[in-house]
Amino acid sequence: MSPARVGVITFPGSLDDRDAARAVRIAGAEPVPLWHADHDLQGVDAVVLPGGFSYGDYLRAGAIARFAPLMAELVPAAHAGLPVLGICNGFQVLCESHLLPGALLPNAGLHFVCRDQRLRIDNVATAWTSEYAKGQEVVVPIKNMDGCFTADAATLAELESSGRVVARYLDVNPNGSLGDIAGITNEAGNVVGLMPHPEHAVESLTGPTTDGLGFFTSIVKRLVNA
Repeated sequence: MSPARVGVITFPGSLDDRDAARAVRIAGAEPVPLWHADHDLQGVDAVVLPGGFSYGDYLRAGAIARFAPLMAELVPAAHAGLPVLGICNGFQVLCESHLLPGALLPNAGLHFVCRDQRLRIDNVATAWTSEYAKGQEVVVPIKNMDGCFTADAATLAELESSGRVVARYLDVNPNGSLGDIAGITNEAGNVVGLMPHPEHAVESLTGPTTDGLGFFTSIVKRLVNA
């Protein structure tokens, strides 16, 4: 049986595309490089939008990347059920593309934050979190300047009542995100946005833990068993 194929998009300014590809490979899938200016998703089974500073974060973080030609293919595919994970800048792109609600604003205090961060996984029903236990605490790195998740009161209430908060910050809220929200999902559970970087916590040699690997093994298990 051929391995699941997970696309990793590279935008101008992406920094973590190779790290995401390595995480996909370690999890047992085949990483497929996708270029922002193409119009072809190459038949991949899932897609990761990696961290970085797409288009230099001009206008707003992720605001220009949403208009990339490949996003015109990704948005309808995600609506049709394609699993998509947006990490950091990828989360910002998903919000700008209206695949996820809310917005990511400059951090409270207006400082870049880089630290190992403790999280709690609150939703294990998504395509990207099924390998965790509900309430499981993990440690993964976080590094962002525009990581403050915000949304209007009605949207926040809906996210909370429907269990669409995927992960929350513990101990310290590093960027002022409302509700200590570190990640959310869409209603269907196939699209997840996460501000911390699980791809930097998939092997003991380079990560503070291997706690991030579950995001990638979750999608591999989902695809293999589909």
